[in-house]
Amino acid sequence: MFSGVTGLINRGQKLKGTVVLMRKNVLDINELTSAQSATGIIGGAIGVIGGAIGTTVDTLTAFLGRSVALKLISATSADGGKGKVGKQTFLEGVITSLPTLGAGQSAFDIHFEWDTDMGVPGAFYIENFMQVEFYLVSLTLEDVPNQGTIQFPCNSWTYLPGDMPAPLKKYREDELVILRGDGTGERKEHERIYDYDVYNDLGNPDSNARLARPVLGGNTTFPYPRRGRTGRKPTKTDPKSESRSDSVYLPRDEAFGHLKSSDFLVYILKSASQNVIPQLQSALPLVGQTEFNTFEDVRDLYEGGIKLPTNILSDLSPIPLFKELFRTDGEQALKFPVPKIIQVDKSAWMTDEEFAREMIAGLNPHVIKVLKEFPPQSKLDKQLYGDNTSTITKQHVESSLGGVTVEEAISNNKLFILDHHDPLFPYLSKINKTTTKAYATRTVLFLQNDGTLKPVAIELSKPNPQGDNYGPISTVYTPTKQGVDGSIWQLAKAYVVVNDSCFHQLVSHWLNTHAVVEPFVIATNRHLSVVHPIHKLLLPHYRDTMNINALARNVLVNAEGIIESTFLWGGYSLEMSAVVYKDWVLTEQALPNDLLKRGVAVEDSSSPHGVRLLIEDYPYAADGLEIWGAIKSWVEEYVSFYYKSDAAIVQDSELQAFWKELVEVGHGDKKNESWWPRMQTRAELVQTCSTLIWIASALHAAVNFGQYPYGGYILNRPTLSRQFMPEKGSKEYDDLAKNPEKVFLNTITGKKETLTDLTIIEVLSRHASDEQYLGQRGDGDNWTADTAPIEAFKRFGKKLVEIEQKLIQRNNDERLRNRYGPAQMPYTLLYPSSEEGLTFRGIPNSISI
Repeated sequence: MFSGVTGLINRGQKLKGTVVLMRKNVLDINELTSAQSATGIIGGAIGVIGGAIGTTVDTLTAFLGRSVALKLISATSADGGKGKVGKQTFLEGVITSLPTLGAGQSAFDIHFEWDTDMGVPGAFYIENFMQVEFYLVSLTLEDVPNQGTIQFPCNSWTYLPGDMPAPLKKYREDELVILRGDGTGERKEHERIYDYDVYNDLGNPDSNARLARPVLGGNTTFPYPRRGRTGRKPTKTDPKSESRSDSVYLPRDEAFGHLKSSDFLVYILKSASQNVIPQLQSALPLVGQTEFNTFEDVRDLYEGGIKLPTNILSDLSPIPLFKELFRTDGEQALKFPVPKIIQVDKSAWMTDEEFAREMIAGLNPHVIKVLKEFPPQSKLDKQLYGDNTSTITKQHVESSLGGVTVEEAISNNKLFILDHHDPLFPYLSKINKTTTKAYATRTVLFLQNDGTLKPVAIELSKPNPQGDNYGPISTVYTPTKQGVDGSIWQLAKAYVVVNDSCFHQLVSHWLNTHAVVEPFVIATNRHLSVVHPIHKLLLPHYRDTMNINALARNVLVNAEGIIESTFLWGGYSLEMSAVVYKDWVLTEQALPNDLLKRGVAVEDSSSPHGVRLLIEDYPYAADGLEIWGAIKSWVEEYVSFYYKSDAAIVQDSELQAFWKELVEVGHGDKKNESWWPRMQTRAELVQTCSTLIWIASALHAAVNFGQYPYGGYILNRPTLSRQFMPEKGSKEYDDLAKNPEKVFLNTITGKKETLTDLTIIEVLSRHASDEQYLGQRGDGDNWTADTAPIEAFKRFGKKLVEIEQKLIQRNNDERLRNRYGPAQMPYTLLYPSSEEGLTFRGIPNSISI
């Protein structure tokens, strides 16, 4: 590790030290299976690995003897351009009385031989000869002449490249070379190599042609962010596709860090997808419960539960989390937690007000736009898809505008639209050839005087049977509460929500947070040393992201995985997100820019964050602007401490290499876009880092942790539609008049898919016990030796506490109807803090689930 101290040490000095390690937990699912040895400077990384796991370490004495070796490196005395290296020495006795040890940590004595001509220690090598891994926490040297105590917390020293002590510069460069690898061969589990690849591992064409999927990334048809490279062999059927395996390579630092893997929700998610869901699906026919017949059947998932065969329960109950789902009253039932959307009022979800409120305070609150032209227009190619101009007319909507004309409503910013037409329409013909039946949708809403939104028209569009180029066949529906027309209106809203659910999961959630952040993780580790200040700034916001993304490619977004099996977009899910990525712009992900782009805010220098909301009571936007402001203020303080001028940005060789590769490789399919910041000024660095932190923390929290509270009740957030709208004169229309609940249930997500969906989103919506939230760091005050950034970070944490109190007060203001709505469900997703579990609040630092 690196230290900036200088001074002299007497010849023949014995330096006493203390090494703190964290043992690899025996339950960690990412077991080491390869056998190699290496050495390297450690910077907050896992101890270098030396061998395959045979047995676990049961006693601390296993670390003693010739198991773990260290060598000090001089920061002041060079040999051949590199700091001089001391003699190898090994861990000695176990220290049992160190009061500063954290959970799972162990301390050991060590003594180094260090002569006066070696100068002052500034880094060290560490080598592991054992058959298990460990995490290196710190090394402390005591009674160093002229220095006193020298501490090497494995992330504390912070240097720009030009400020690094000269004898250590080459070590810094060498470590980055190791982390980059050479781009060849299949990665081994013990390696710490970060590299890029396209999304060519989603399909499994060797197993079945039905499981083939197009390559995403590296082409203009399906551009995509890059993922971490694994180097697995190509498939036999398609040399452009990579073969799949049960385990996916991760750089070791990305697969470590939880004390217990029972806390590690990725482990639980893997258990759910591979063990729980297949057993639940196989059990439904055995107990005669293959479809919902009434809304009460759906509510029975939470009230009475689903009775399951005893053998299935015995297989599932040992799995962490699922213990909670099984009743213990002898009835042998699977019982899900009651979703928040129906905890107070079981029918509020059916109201128009709640339907509209969730567009600004629900699971996908950043898609709605102001409507500036009427009728709504399309950007689809008319040669391919005909005229997709909306068929919604003034006559459809003006009766619901309270005496206001369409022109007046538009000029006063009172009309808004949830537009799920253009991304979906080109795929409708393909989707509707499967078992699902879908429409492209447009929903027009009116902002009322009480601040709430009112849906005034829904347009459902499907392709012309003669061909896509003939344009859509569209029908417009308007609000009706009574009779069969009321049931038709309820179905129209359901088709809208199905589209919104798919766009939310595949674009707002997966693409716009998980996928776009991974290239930043890779580029940071390849080009910014662990002692670089921007590496330290961003590191907490990368925790577990590559890990959860690798699991997602294996069981969630893969061919016929969870998402394809339970969402309308089916086998086209990821490629449809690739089409939407064509319009992705990094700078527009900053919350103020996003609000301005969607026209839901206008620039206003007198407003606290430079923008004024047109929907004043917009919970996601109002709360988000508070969080955004705190993030940006913190980043500004941090950046200004380390970079005193714009010239320092330009002269930072690591930062420039990081940014160049991020743009040209990590998001390489968009490298020619003119909107990329040039990374020549402090303002550009501040804005970019603030945007990245916003995406990884608050944006992800907003679109993730409400999944079960809103979507756990499938009637409120259906994920697919199985039949078209009933037409007058048809049997389906007659059935709708007789039994509207049954037709609604036959239209939306089926029971099997619902159980799959609930099982997964119940895990995705939880916080782990060791979660690290915005304003917190897992390394206390040891992440830098510089006092000013630590104090600035503490102010950031205090500001977030103040913001949370402010948000609580907003939710207690009964005048703000959108904050709680008919469901009496206060908007808490952007409260910064949370406890463990299913809490509907809390902003983790990173995309960790």
